[in-house]
Amino acid sequence: MPIPKLRPKKSQSWRNNKKKYYLNRSKNRSVLNLRKKKRRSVSAGYSRGASNLWQFLKPKLIWSVILLGLFGIIFIFGFVFWISKDLPEPGKLTERELAESTKIFDRTGEELLYEIHGNEQRTLVDLSDLPDYVKHASIAIEDKTFYEHGGVSLWGILRGVVWQKIKGERMQGGSTLTQQFVKNAILSNERTIERKIKEWLLAYKLEQKYSKDEILQMYLNEIPYGSTAYGIEAASQKYLGKSAKDLSLAEAAVLAALPQAPSKYSPYGANKDLLLGRKDTVLDSMFAQGYVTEEDIDIAKAEIIEFKARGTNIKAPHFVMYIKEILGEKYGEKRVEQGGLKIITTLDLYKQEIAEEVIKEQAEKNSEQYEASNAALVSIDPKTGQILAMVGSKDYFDDEIDGQVNITTSIRQPGSSMKPLVYATSFLKGYTPDTVLYDVVTNFSNDETKPYEPHNYDLAEHGPVTIRKALAGSLNIPAVKAIYLAGTQNVLDLAKDIGYSTFVDAERYGLSLVLGGGEVKMIEHVNAFSVFAREGVVQDVIGILRVEDKDSNVLEEFEKKDGKKVLDAKIARMINNILSDNAARAYTFGERNWLTLGSRPVAAKTGTTNDYRDAWTIGYTPSIVTGVWVGNNDNSEMKRGAAGGVVAAPIWHNFMDKVLGDTPIENFKEPEIVKTGKAVLDGEVGAPKIVKIDSITRMLASEDTPEHLIEEKTFYEPHSILYYVDPKDPLGDAPKNPEKDEQFELWESRVLAWAEKQVSTSSEFSQEKPPTEIDDVHTKENKPSLKVLHPSKNQTVLEEELVSMVAVSAKRGIDRVEYYINDNLLQVSKIYPYSLRANVNFLSNGFHNLRVRACDDVDNCSDVQVEFNLILENNTAVSSTDVRIESPGSGLAISNIDFPQKIVFKVSEQKAVAKINVYKKGEKENMPTLIGVIEPVNNDGVIFEWLEVPKTDTYKIYGEAITWSKKSVVSEEIILIVNNIETE
Repeated sequence: MPIPKLRPKKSQSWRNNKKKYYLNRSKNRSVLNLRKKKRRSVSAGYSRGASNLWQFLKPKLIWSVILLGLFGIIFIFGFVFWISKDLPEPGKLTERELAESTKIFDRTGEELLYEIHGNEQRTLVDLSDLPDYVKHASIAIEDKTFYEHGGVSLWGILRGVVWQKIKGERMQGGSTLTQQFVKNAILSNERTIERKIKEWLLAYKLEQKYSKDEILQMYLNEIPYGSTAYGIEAASQKYLGKSAKDLSLAEAAVLAALPQAPSKYSPYGANKDLLLGRKDTVLDSMFAQGYVTEEDIDIAKAEIIEFKARGTNIKAPHFVMYIKEILGEKYGEKRVEQGGLKIITTLDLYKQEIAEEVIKEQAEKNSEQYEASNAALVSIDPKTGQILAMVGSKDYFDDEIDGQVNITTSIRQPGSSMKPLVYATSFLKGYTPDTVLYDVVTNFSNDETKPYEPHNYDLAEHGPVTIRKALAGSLNIPAVKAIYLAGTQNVLDLAKDIGYSTFVDAERYGLSLVLGGGEVKMIEHVNAFSVFAREGVVQDVIGILRVEDKDSNVLEEFEKKDGKKVLDAKIARMINNILSDNAARAYTFGERNWLTLGSRPVAAKTGTTNDYRDAWTIGYTPSIVTGVWVGNNDNSEMKRGAAGGVVAAPIWHNFMDKVLGDTPIENFKEPEIVKTGKAVLDGEVGAPKIVKIDSITRMLASEDTPEHLIEEKTFYEPHSILYYVDPKDPLGDAPKNPEKDEQFELWESRVLAWAEKQVSTSSEFSQEKPPTEIDDVHTKENKPSLKVLHPSKNQTVLEEELVSMVAVSAKRGIDRVEYYINDNLLQVSKIYPYSLRANVNFLSNGFHNLRVRACDDVDNCSDVQVEFNLILENNTAVSSTDVRIESPGSGLAISNIDFPQKIVFKVSEQKAVAKINVYKKGEKENMPTLIGVIEPVNNDGVIFEWLEVPKTDTYKIYGEAITWSKKSVVSEEIILIVNNIETE
């Protein structure tokens, strides 16, 4: 084969020469044309090169695509495998430990007080416990093909994920109920492909493992309904205040409407109408899918949904937090917040709500009048120690007063409310309620540099008083003497036995302990009074009746115990008898005070610290003990005069009055006060003897002596009790050398000085012997004989004029006959035949009581009552009126020479008024005092003469008009400044 002739390679110089050739050939050709030609040449070269390159790469690209596809498939399977490896096993989902709410209920187990939870409120329910329409509502609006798909809806994915992605919009919808359960119970809410794939995979696996109903149950227990409410039960309680099993069809539709957008559809937000509209959509869907009838949805759409008021969703907050703290100590905080416990407490919600109501009412008055910003109350069943009501402050949510501080568990000074404990200790040593102590200002300290000289609340000295009178009237000076006689350590020992935990350092307490010198916890202090209510037995304070775990296993349950016997029943009965004796405390508190409940026997004790930082009232019946505290949480002083009987007692009274209502009346057992045989302890010899004398006969008053004619006169031999007894052995012989007692001279000197002054300045005291003969003028035989001739019993009266005729006679003759309508004086007749003619058109139609009272010249009186039925065709009875003080003007300064002082009242509707009670209240007085009654009220300008000269003080005077229909109308107060002038 011939070897071809090789063609020489064109060099660069050749190409340059060629270029020059063409340029020389056509010098007129432009450079532009040359460039175009060159570009065409280059383009042709490129085309030939690309064609060659494609031929070279084509098979390689095909193989690359194949390989990439294989790798893609492997990657997808690997990715899915990687995602699936850490998914939980479906079979273990129902076994996982869910955080369940702990619920705190009242004593009925029906009223939810609070739901303790960490971040979520959740309560599990069984599907079988729910009405069918509760289940169908969610299915109808969220996943109508729930019972048909296998966990994932392909159409839902295409519609909610793929199509939304193609449109460039946010992925939405497409989730089945199974997927929603997975998303909310297991996975996060993040919107990523990875999370979505996990959701699909796990939903599929769930459908393989569980039945549809099991999945639906898990869904209804996990789905969020807004805020912290997870699950149908929590949502039902949160929004509707009821269990899910009790939901109506309309309510079920409302809850089913929430999960799509809980914030948007919240019944507490701005779109409540949207929620109710979506509720109707749910109902329509249920009808379209055959779950309900048309009649059902018509009724449901017409139903008015009552949503629970929005708030903190907590009742009795201080009590709840008190219980929560107890639970935390027992079971740990985690179990309390997430363990699904059910707590049945001792709280009586009825009593709790009354307590909150009365505190709110009175606390506002206390704040305005006495600068007392707070109040607290705790009520206990003394038979069991169970807490019935607890209000730790007037407003738990008021940060300005530190409202979340629970005063009932805080430490405060008890003031005089410690006195019953001290006197009980003295009774244990042998002293009795009749033992006499001198209430005279005394310095109890032998250290001249540190005197201790307490004073009474009224700054007065009352001289010789029995322990009964001293305790009932809460006198301070006798109380200090009582703790000395009882022994401070003995008092502390009894306090420890009762359950006080704050008296830990006995050496720091002295005689001032009786006046509140030691701090106490209110709840322990109130429970201590249970010792008296239950005659010496005290129970531990209890707040929990039963605790159940999430599986309804009982972890603990209250069992009634016998309690601890810490005091002899005879001693407790003595204290009860004194504290329930209204007559014994009337000289301090007045006959009408806040410590009584009508005919119901109640025992009560007030307490006030000297600087008005704490004011107390604690009172009880055999079945309930209630204590009230008033003050400021920051321990600042209240306004002077804010005593326990003024600011705390009204709260106590109103609470006890309402909670006891018409319950059966319980009586305290009468004490057996055995004579000790020692005259001074029995109130006989060496102590003042108070004798009741008939003011007319000057003889000893009898049971027939009219009360207003009885005078009390005191006969005594002045000596302090230490003259007669040795405090270490009070029942033993009188001390031969009483001056050896460290307190003797301090007490005796003040008693003798006081007695000397009294004998020279007062006729009330006498060293003469008291009378021994009994009043023989006021006797049953001398009482008038009285018979009402007209009207007869239950007679119908048709005329405005009431006529009454009587037959009456008496040994001493008849002085007057008084006629009363419904216990209000109508008329007095002093002329024979003592009949009555009076217009009664002021009375309303119906039955009325006519009481006729006949009296002789020394007030021997007899009463007869008859009922009559008034029926007036044109009854013009007026039930309302106004009353005001016309004169004197407020601010007037007067003295003893201005008495009798006339007070003129103006009444707008005279015929409506039966009587006017006139009251005074001095700055140094705890309660208003009745100074007189105007009855009958005969004209619209009524004059009252204030006869008795009061002590120097500033007084508030007001009138209380009582209408014939028993309504009370109070006038505005006027101020009278009394500054008495001493006369020789």
